[in-house]
Amino acid sequence: MTQADTINAPTAGKTEHVDVLIVGAGISGIGSAYHLQDQAPGKSFVILEKYETFGGTWHMHTYPGVRSDSDLYTFGYRFKPWTSAPLASAEEIKKYMAEVISENNIDKHIRYRHEITAASWSSRDKRWTVTVTNLAKGESFQMTANFLWMCQGYYKHSQGYTPEWPGMDQYKGQIVHPQTWPKDLDYKGKKVLVIGSGATAATLVPAMAADCEHITVLQRSPTYFIPGRNVNDLADTLRQLEIDEEWIHEIVRRKVLFDGQAVTDMAFQYPDMVKDALLDGIKPLLPEGYDIGKHFTPKYRPWQQRIAFVPEGDLFAGITSGKVSMATDEIETFTPTGVRTKDGTVIDADIVVTATGFHLSVLGDIPFELDGKPLNWADTVTYRGMMFTGVPNLAWVFGYFRASWTLRVDIMGDFITRLFKHMDAKGVHSVTPQLRPEDADMPVGAWMDPDNFNPNYLMRSQHLMPKSGDKQEWKHDQNYTLEKNVLPTVDLEDGCLVYE
Repeated sequence: MTQADTINAPTAGKTEHVDVLIVGAGISGIGSAYHLQDQAPGKSFVILEKYETFGGTWHMHTYPGVRSDSDLYTFGYRFKPWTSAPLASAEEIKKYMAEVISENNIDKHIRYRHEITAASWSSRDKRWTVTVTNLAKGESFQMTANFLWMCQGYYKHSQGYTPEWPGMDQYKGQIVHPQTWPKDLDYKGKKVLVIGSGATAATLVPAMAADCEHITVLQRSPTYFIPGRNVNDLADTLRQLEIDEEWIHEIVRRKVLFDGQAVTDMAFQYPDMVKDALLDGIKPLLPEGYDIGKHFTPKYRPWQQRIAFVPEGDLFAGITSGKVSMATDEIETFTPTGVRTKDGTVIDADIVVTATGFHLSVLGDIPFELDGKPLNWADTVTYRGMMFTGVPNLAWVFGYFRASWTLRVDIMGDFITRLFKHMDAKGVHSVTPQLRPEDADMPVGAWMDPDNFNPNYLMRSQHLMPKSGDKQEWKHDQNYTLEKNVLPTVDLEDGCLVYE
């Protein structure tokens, strides 16, 4: 397969129509395409991808050591066994995705360097019209589709989030965000300051440490970490027994999910016990007497933000070796040679890496219209975290925060294709979520309850997101264990969905 193996562009002057338009060729788009052609093979579809190849996050993120922070037995698709170490590099993930694309002839449906710049729904025609720009040619054209399957992710790839600190214009060194990592960045023998302590920092710091003079990690508040070996003993045992890889994939997948849900449940029911267990897990990997209370004890309860896995404890090995140091404080100002924190600590650095998160992107920041009127997503209420009140024939793949994103790609694929079959059987052309009379007095609030999950990138942008209710039909409750049983049995005639 090559990137040139894509569907031919439409003939000039003609508007191409497809049953389903999939937006994005990342982990969500490729998985959704598989389920569409496997479970609804009669539907025509095209995948539009803005960038020059597939992969999404795994194509765009090129910082040192970039890897998954979820195990590939659950981050991988349920239909494609994963056979290597649980945590994988970006290159390994792209190789896995390339195999899925090639093995299932998905490549012929993908058009690279094609960006949607507008989308408009017509109630009269019961279809979407999208304006597409061929970025390679600089030309725009229109396509129509019965259904939009939005798989473009939930944050902006083009620019990461960097706060505006005082004195940044004084700094004489280089400021880099991991999301836009320069190919020619030379950090060998340099003093590096990494601002932030989430999964990205925990990944790139160990990857850079050996080549740097020293790395300082400056965090406003600590993060919970789980160290461990990058192996799965159960998978290795089953391979020794010569069990088929498809069986191994499913068995290990279920075990990982079972254990993960158990930890999540414990974090809600017994947060202090889980907190103590997490801190006890990193204590032996740090120098004796190290101030764990200051540098590794978050203010929030476990799983109120994502817990980062540290394979082989590499971050803590860097601290123990003296190549990495932690600083927990807020920045007072940048200086010409680094930063000064609020407690007066001066940290000099040749390079500053702002591992400070990203900007949320609601459905790709595409301007949407319904019958000529602009659509504001914040005015809608989500239907099961995938569709939205008043918006016909559209679904957005939004995965799990506490489990692998791809798990929801799979079960949404089942749900949406079942919905297509239901519509075909009814002889209808549109489906629109709508609050029922019994939902009229339902409390409606933010997409995500901050007491449930509150990463900064989500809290900064909740006002842009669709709303949620307090009933299961009208929220994305982030519970895979529940949804995997509920979604296959959802009554498609319970009044939440209006067909025309």
